[in-house]
Amino acid sequence: MGIVSPGFTGRRRGGTELPPGQYLTRDFPVLSAGPTPHVLPEHWEFTVTSETGEKYRWDWAALMALPAEEITKDIHCVTRWSKLETTWKGVSLDTLLADVETGADYAMAHSYGGYTTNVPMDDLLDGQSWIAYEYDGEPLDPEHGGPARLLVPHLYFWKSAKWVRGLVLSDTEDLGFWETAGYHEYGDPWKEQRYAGD
Repeated sequence: MGIVSPGFTGRRRGGTELPPGQYLTRDFPVLSAGPTPHVLPEHWEFTVTSETGEKYRWDWAALMALPAEEITKDIHCVTRWSKLETTWKGVSLDTLLADVETGADYAMAHSYGGYTTNVPMDDLLDGQSWIAYEYDGEPLDPEHGGPARLLVPHLYFWKSAKWVRGLVLSDTEDLGFWETAGYHEYGDPWKEQRYAGD
């Protein structure tokens, strides 16, 4: 009996499920909202600005001096591809924000090149996000956000801002680049929060 409905592939072996509407890719597609900035590590700086205007800064040497973590996570793009068990190295936002005095509920990530995206503070803490500077054991390539990018793997990948240069903390939620263009303000791939109203 070789009768199978067209498009039916059954359940993937291994027990790992993809979020609804996603397909598995083995390569690493490059999608950007503009030209790729080429920032040398010696010129890179990361700044956290609290809701009171206080600034906390790290240059590349200061970032490299912080405890790093090896991270293995699945990532999911709003354009429907998913890549499983990606490996990264970076510094947890828990470490970077440990001495930042804040009661803010939201953060706006800012990137070299002008890109922005909003993320609730609850999604940046408790081991959920990092400033990543290596991918698959190598320095992060510029087309993938190097020298450093925000990594928030439980949300659609547009929230993992490439070429990150800072966070601005706020009591109110402002919308970033894609969010003002009609994308969802949160972006949970398991709820298919692709566009505003999803």
